Amino acid sequence: MAKLYFYYSAMNAGKTTTLLQSAHNYHERGMRTLILTPRLDHRAGEGVIASRIGLKARGTVFGPGDDLERIAREAVAAHGALHCVLVDEAQFLSRAQVWQLTEIVDALGVPVLAYGLRTDFRGELFEGSQYLLAWADNLVEIKTICHSGRKATMVVRVDANGRAVTAGPQVEIGGNERYVSVSRGEFKKIMAGEGRIDPMQPRLPEL
Repeated sequence: MAKLYFYYSAMNAGKTTTLLQSAHNYHERGMRTLILTPRLDHRAGEGVIASRIGLKARGTVFGPGDDLERIAREAVAAHGALHCVLVDEAQFLSRAQVWQLTEIVDALGVPVLAYGLRTDFRGELFEGSQYLLAWADNLVEIKTICHSGRKATMVVRVDANGRAVTAGPQVEIGGNERYVSVSRGEFKKIMAGEGRIDPMQPRLPEL
């Protein structure tokens, strides 16, 4: 029975690596996948999904107004049976698009694996994450750790001097130079102006 899965984490937990490994596992068994990636994240090139350890794949780009169920139906019509849909950076989905993912599962019988952040740099839910948390059949946390050694569940946006940024647009694409994953306790300290993070500090190994 097909299900909608939401794999969520803080930054640098290996979400994209896990997505690419999942796609590879399907392909090894002769199954066809559709990888969806948001147009606004083009750090590796438009339509390219790339992990920090060097794995890459091509994906189908979507924008805020695109109908993901229609994209999946068109993929089936053009190329035949679809065995899995994978969504990178799923926090950028709209409410309507998360609903469309549920239709891919319920109407088409195709499992959907969505990977994304849970919260933004202010500790607030992204729209896509909010509705994935509400509507997904399975919620799976991908763990990583804070420089304190505790589990990292929050994301801090930093400037070039390692100071936390507490205001600005919710969406600002960036990597290690702009975002650091921290525990909730560290997040509280940093937001209160009691902590400082060097975005280039050595990272502890991920869980």
